[in-house]
Amino acid sequence: MTLQESEVARPQKAPRRVARVAHGQPTSDGAGVKLTRILGTQAFADLDPFLMLDEFRSDDPAAYLAGFPDHPHRGFETVTYMLAGRMRHADNKGNKGLLGPGSVQWMTAARGIVHSEMPEQQDGLMWGFQLWINLPAREKMDEPRYQDIPPAELPIVAAADGVRVKVIAGEFGDARGPVAPKATAPLFLDIEIPAGARFETDLAADDNAFTYVYQGAADIGPAGARRSLARGDVGILGPGTSFQAEASVKPARLLLLAGRPLNEPVAKYGPFVMNTAAELHQAVADFQAGRF
Repeated sequence: MTLQESEVARPQKAPRRVARVAHGQPTSDGAGVKLTRILGTQAFADLDPFLMLDEFRSDDPAAYLAGFPDHPHRGFETVTYMLAGRMRHADNKGNKGLLGPGSVQWMTAARGIVHSEMPEQQDGLMWGFQLWINLPAREKMDEPRYQDIPPAELPIVAAADGVRVKVIAGEFGDARGPVAPKATAPLFLDIEIPAGARFETDLAADDNAFTYVYQGAADIGPAGARRSLARGDVGILGPGTSFQAEASVKPARLLLLAGRPLNEPVAKYGPFVMNTAAELHQAVADFQAGRF
C-alpha cells in the first residue's frame, strides 16, 4: 500500500457536536432526599443504554439524612460515584460497603435485589452521582452482584494542558476503568479542565453519548460549532468519532458518558426495567412474594 492509499484509507476523526442542551430538574427520591435529575426527565428521558442520572449535592443535613432506605431493583445496573461525604450500602444478599469521597459502587441488580443507601454522617457536604445503565434481555435475570471500588483503584490520567481524567469505566490513553460490562461497553470519565485548556478523546462511532458540566463552564464541540455549557447543563452529543471540550474562561469539571445502544424495547415501572409489560408485572409479583 502506498502512502497516498494509506492516507485515503485511514478514517478521519469527526468531532461530535452538541445536538441538544437540557437542564437538570430538582426532585426528591428515597425518603425525601433532594437531588437534581439530569437524565430521566421529560426533557431528556433516556439515551440507550443510559436510563437515569441523578446528582445529589447539599451541605444541609435535612436534605440528605433520611437517605434511601430498603428498596428493590431489577433489570439494570446502578453506578454510584461519590465526590464528598459517606454513604453506607447494605443489601438482602448480605453485602455491605461504605462509599467515601472519590469511591464508586457498581451494582448489577439483574434478577432482583433489595438494598439501602444511607448517609453515614450528621453534617457536612454530601455530593455525588447515581447512574442507571440498562441490561440486555439475556442478562436481566442473571444473579445480582456488586463491586465497591476505592479511589486508589480508579485511574487518573494526566493529559495535555494540565487536564486530569478519572477513568471510571472504559478506556482513556493507557488507562482502563475497573468495571467493563461487555454488552453496553460504557465509557464514564470525570474530566477536570483548567482555564484555557482543551481536551479531546476518541468515541466509538456507534455509541450514544452525552456530557454533564458540574463545575464551571465548557465549550463543547469542534471549532466553529461549539456550544457553551454552564454548570447544570447536559449536552446530548450528535454523531461522530471524537469529543472535544475547552474551558476558555474558567476551569470546568464535567462527566463524559458514552455507551453501546442495546436497541431493545424498554418497559419501566419505578425501580424495575424490563422489556415487556408482562415482565414488569412479574417483577412486581416476585418482589411482593419475597422472591428477590
